[in-house]
Amino acid sequence: MEYQNTINKEFRLTGPGLHTGRTVTVTVKPAPENFGIAFRRTDRTNIITQHAMADKVGETSRGTTLGSGRHSIATIEHLMSALHGMKIDNALVELDGGEVPILDGSSRPWLLQLVRVGVRQQQAERKVLSIAEPLHFEFAPTGSVFDVEPCDHFAVHCEIDFKDTVIGRQQADMSNFSEYAASIAPCRTFVFLHEIEPLLHLNLIKGGSLDNALVFVNRELTSKQLKRLAKTFHKDVSHFKVHDGVLNTTDPYFPNEPARHKLLDFVGDIRLVGSMINGKFSISRPGHKANNAFARYLVKHFNNTDKQ
Repeated sequence: MEYQNTINKEFRLTGPGLHTGRTVTVTVKPAPENFGIAFRRTDRTNIITQHAMADKVGETSRGTTLGSGRHSIATIEHLMSALHGMKIDNALVELDGGEVPILDGSSRPWLLQLVRVGVRQQQAERKVLSIAEPLHFEFAPTGSVFDVEPCDHFAVHCEIDFKDTVIGRQQADMSNFSEYAASIAPCRTFVFLHEIEPLLHLNLIKGGSLDNALVFVNRELTSKQLKRLAKTFHKDVSHFKVHDGVLNTTDPYFPNEPARHKLLDFVGDIRLVGSMINGKFSISRPGHKANNAFARYLVKHFNNTDKQ
């Protein structure tokens, strides 16, 4: 029998949001048994608690957003990934803004805080959704494919394929959560250089920097482009270099860091089924929109199974 977990005490982290650039303080608090994981914005007079569930997701463009309108909370996936990776069942996340800070672009800062405050076992039995038969799901808009088969724990095989780019086809694996901290949590988000300016025009990635994302370059840069890039990131032109297709002052931690980050995102997004889940997942070309569609599919599947 497995028992539910929460954290020993609350902790705080502060930083800018990836898309808004606004500084937000997040406080993660212990929560009682059977509470689940929930978010609330303390900067609103009418404070609403929103549970992290797949059907509560309102937006999936460049991140997973819980809710919509004035009470929406953007970019929850890295924090959710760390909570899932540490097998936390119950926690309350409070924010004084509308977006979870990007920090270093991975889930490692959240994981380190969770390790620091410690995990506390509770008395209630943990609810675990277990895959009883092989399931197959395709998300046509993005060409994403999800397969899952029975397993007595959570495992993921992830494949990505960016044709004609410096990333190309990559694979990443996590056979169990004991590998999460060292192999998955440090892996940072990534973006292609040609995506940056359009995203800025859309009022996105205002909090992005070369410190919290890997920027991939699949073409030679002109001096004009370098000057524009320097202006975008408020840096001197001499700051920029391209090494093995990566525009950064930091090398990738792993040759397949993009695939590992996509796996990291999936670990966070799939936790929105509402509980821990046992199954061996094989995912191809995942993304937040496809991940959410798959999570909703699983919730519906388990609800139908319970009714039989």
